[in-house]
Amino acid sequence: MKLLVLGGTHHVGRAVVETALERGDEVTTLNRGLSRPPAPGVRALTADRTDTRAVAAALGDQEWDAVIDTWAWAPRVVRDSARLLAGRTGHYGYVSSRGVHRWPWPAGADESAPLVDGDPAGEDGTDYAAAKRGGELAVTEVHGEQALLARAGMILGPYEDVGRIPWWLRRLEKGGRVLAPGPADAPLQYIDARDMAAWMLRCAERGVGGAYTVTGRPGEVTIGQLLETALEVTGFDAELVWAPAELLRREGVWLGMEFGLRFPHDPAPTGMNDADVSAAFAAGLTTRPLRDTLADTWAWLRAEGDPTPRPDAPSPDTWLDRAAERRVLDQL
Repeated sequence: MKLLVLGGTHHVGRAVVETALERGDEVTTLNRGLSRPPAPGVRALTADRTDTRAVAAALGDQEWDAVIDTWAWAPRVVRDSARLLAGRTGHYGYVSSRGVHRWPWPAGADESAPLVDGDPAGEDGTDYAAAKRGGELAVTEVHGEQALLARAGMILGPYEDVGRIPWWLRRLEKGGRVLAPGPADAPLQYIDARDMAAWMLRCAERGVGGAYTVTGRPGEVTIGQLLETALEVTGFDAELVWAPAELLRREGVWLGMEFGLRFPHDPAPTGMNDADVSAAFAAGLTTRPLRDTLADTWAWLRAEGDPTPRPDAPSPDTWLDRAAERRVLDQL
């Protein structure tokens, strides 16, 4: 398959490029060329996505079997790229987010849950949910049934630049008593970036379009299993000290917020980790074992160092107040 990846250097984009190369696809990327050199075997086009004329010049009159777009900011940028590629690709896959659903998310929600408003011509990327919804509208406006809207849940695995698992691995690496957000049997729902990439590429190959919630099956993994498995695969000498949710709330410790277990404005949010993903699995989504995701993330961290935090996401440094952590540990 002849593939164009708009982006391709970070997180899901990098996973898409590497997975496509492993499949034997012919891969072209388009990005600014500033973050990291292109992977061996990739044909790299250079342009700033916000500059439509530069993008048009870089694309020329080339055609591709499929396009995957990872843009997460101003929807106008997605719209302009989608228009430039109209009639030049048989498939347009857009990496979207469950964030396009209106809050609060209903328990067990599927793709039909209410959506936020979005403007496909919008220039503002500060509201992540509205920006992603605007991007969805931009893609479907141009490519219709050829558009795949992959509404990702929590994305983990190598190249994760939000910092969830890297942050936890570094905490566990220090050893000693480590405060953990109870209850340990709280369910988590996530997708490995590489599994999402593989699914999107298979959808591109088969011409699958439409909106899909793309994350793991509900109830398969708990926060306890995630952190205990992290200790097993790394061999760290740390003791997980599980704090009841009520104690964390009373002390103002919002540990677990990084996994959607609780928020300052909503101590027990619904819908975060129990999405109905039957449509994506019926369309061929498969997921790898938790152990593989964590082991490969640790191997990546050791090889490349900690990721640069995303500028549009809260810094992991704000996730836990150390003084508050000590107060809670002293009570357990």
